[in-house]
Amino acid sequence: MHILVACASRKGSTEEIASAISKELEAEGHHIRFSHLKDVTSVDGCDAAVIGAPVYTGHIIEDLQKFVEKNEAQLKTIPVAAFVVGLAPVNPKIGSTETLEEQLNGILASVNLVSTRVFAGKLDPSKHSFLTKTMISLMKVPTGDFRDWDAIKTWARELPAAFEKKAHE
Repeated sequence: MHILVACASRKGSTEEIASAISKELEAEGHHIRFSHLKDVTSVDGCDAAVIGAPVYTGHIIEDLQKFVEKNEAQLKTIPVAAFVVGLAPVNPKIGSTETLEEQLNGILASVNLVSTRVFAGKLDPSKHSFLTKTMISLMKVPTGDFRDWDAIKTWARELPAAFEKKAHE
C-alpha cells in the first residue's frame, strides 16, 4: 500500500510522531511518502493518507484545514486517518480531548475518514519566546515530554486494516 504521511509541526513534536507512524507502517511493508502538509502538491498515487497537526491554545493549527481544502476531492477517494498533538490529554484545564476530536472531525467531515486520535505532546519551554515562557509559568502548564510512544505505534499498526476495510466498503 502507498501511504502518504504528512504533518504540520511548529516545534518538532508532531513531526516526530508522524515519523514514528511512518516507520511503523514501513516496517509492515508499506511504501511511505513523508511530507509536511504545506509541501504536498497532490495525493495522486497514494492508497491512503495519515495527516497530523499540533494544537496551540486549544485550536488545531490552520495548516490542517488548508491541506484538506486544497486536496478535498482526492481525500474523498482514499481512506484518511488523522491525529492531533497537544497537552489536553495531560491537563484538562488546557482543554478537553473530546473538544479536539470534535474540531478534528469537523475539519475532516468531507473526507473518507477512518480513524482519529488525540495524542499527548511535548512542551519544551526552551523552544518558546520569553512571552510564551511567562504564560506557561503563570498558567502552570505542565512541561515535559508526554508522548506515549507505545500508543502511537499501536495506532499506526492498526491503520492498514482500517484502510483496507474502508476501501472494500
